[in-house]
Amino acid sequence: MDIHLIFLSLALIIFFGRVLGDLFNKFGIPSVIGEIFAGVILGVSGLGLIQPNDAIKVLAEIGIILLLFKIGLEADIHQLKKVGVSAFIVATVGAFLPMVFGAYVSYYFFNLSFATSLFIGGTLTATSIGITVKVLSDLGKMDQRFAQIVLGAAVLDDIFGVVILAVLYEFSKTGTVDINSVLKMLVYIGTFFLLAPILAKILAKLINIFSEKLQSEEFIPVAIMSMVFFFAYLSHKLGSPEILGAFINGLALSRRFVIPFATFLRIEEKEKMTSKIEHSIEPLIFVLTPIFFVYVGLSLNLKMIDFSSLAFWKLALSLLFIAILGKVLAGFLIKASLKEKLLIGFSMLPRGEVGLIFAEIGKNAKLFNDLIYAVIIFVVAFTTLIAPLVLKMLVKE
Repeated sequence: MDIHLIFLSLALIIFFGRVLGDLFNKFGIPSVIGEIFAGVILGVSGLGLIQPNDAIKVLAEIGIILLLFKIGLEADIHQLKKVGVSAFIVATVGAFLPMVFGAYVSYYFFNLSFATSLFIGGTLTATSIGITVKVLSDLGKMDQRFAQIVLGAAVLDDIFGVVILAVLYEFSKTGTVDINSVLKMLVYIGTFFLLAPILAKILAKLINIFSEKLQSEEFIPVAIMSMVFFFAYLSHKLGSPEILGAFINGLALSRRFVIPFATFLRIEEKEKMTSKIEHSIEPLIFVLTPIFFVYVGLSLNLKMIDFSSLAFWKLALSLLFIAILGKVLAGFLIKASLKEKLLIGFSMLPRGEVGLIFAEIGKNAKLFNDLIYAVIIFVVAFTTLIAPLVLKMLVKE
């Protein structure tokens, strides 16, 4: 794609993403839906002005990485620890139920192949952590207990999703699963989660020292941005999603996160650095994060869906029911009020870009025909768009 066309695409994405996001927000609809809708209009589902491409995808990934870094900076590690067991239950049940029932229904009721049924079930396990945290952040609820449970569960869900995707992809190719490879991946991810915060603390101290030697406070935000990208890379290399590396990086640099054997940053230094980082990345997040949500809309090809097909509606409604029920039920297995349980369940509902990745891999692996692919796109689109609306209504009540 010519560079000048990329510039034009970005101009349209940023402008219409902001306009529709603000317009939807003005009418009480979460801005993230407006941004996704902008992508649907600009993409192949609408006017066909912009095709998803690698350049836009990179900027979209940077936007979501920075958003998760910011969420990590603002997260309360003590609250996350308190809700750790609840988050694990929500993540495990929310991944297990949709996968098992999705695969079971596809195999026994719709007579699909075993590999295809497993991949459909795997697609239903996904939760888009980016969409979830953006909606809760916009609603001003990230500091509440249910949101901390959702944040912890969404992080775990992303890890489950990567492992399940790797296992299913290998199974679709060879018909077997290498348990040693799965265990090795889990060990790598666990090691990263344990050591990354310590490494982040050490690098933060070095950045602070360099800043003092150079007598330049402007050095801090630039170095931190480099650090965010490094941790995103490191996270990917060790088998977990890039956004989780950015989240852990932000968590390690947050005001409330202290490691007993890495407490060498003085409180005033830490406060000054954290404030400087937050102030510096806000403009970047404001510009780049909407690109991610517009890109989700661009990736949806709703024209593939034959809404007049009875076969489509049978499979689509069955999987949609499982996709919603599996996530919502997960919220009912922890101790909380009815409203909190519903908030947790619907916060885990959007499949977003994660579901689209599963769909694309399933299609490329020849496991999904056009009908199944269209059904998956429909389920991903519906859960992605309905979840923010329901959350808005629940919070309002």
